[in-house]
Amino acid sequence: MNLESPKVTIDKSAQDTFTFLNNVENFKALMPENISKFEVLDQDKFLFALKGMPEIVLKRKEVTEPSQIVLGAAGKLDFSLTANIIELEASKSEVQLTFSGEFNAMMAMMIKGPISKFIETLATNMPKAI
Repeated sequence: MNLESPKVTIDKSAQDTFTFLNNVENFKALMPENISKFEVLDQDKFLFALKGMPEIVLKRKEVTEPSQIVLGAAGKLDFSLTANIIELEASKSEVQLTFSGEFNAMMAMMIKGPISKFIETLATNMPKAI
């Protein structure tokens, strides 16, 4: 299953945007309002939970400075959340989040809507937070 957020424009350079997103602690500022838990576990890993959903641990897996950050699930499910950063101008960049995971058909049907909304919220909150 592959999902994409809308592209959002940030009034910061690609490097500044990358630096913000590369700090896992900053993801708290991007989370939806219905977050019930957020905890930084170490410099590469954080845990979060949305109301009514199980806790999810994301770990930084790959970094390509200043254009891409890949976070992967550190739990039972195998998926990744990738931030693709494109420099538009010296002080303007564009970010798109992509979610990729292998799920059975039943699980995919259940999580597609909530995950689409989640990555859309993360992206929508970026221009204010960064």
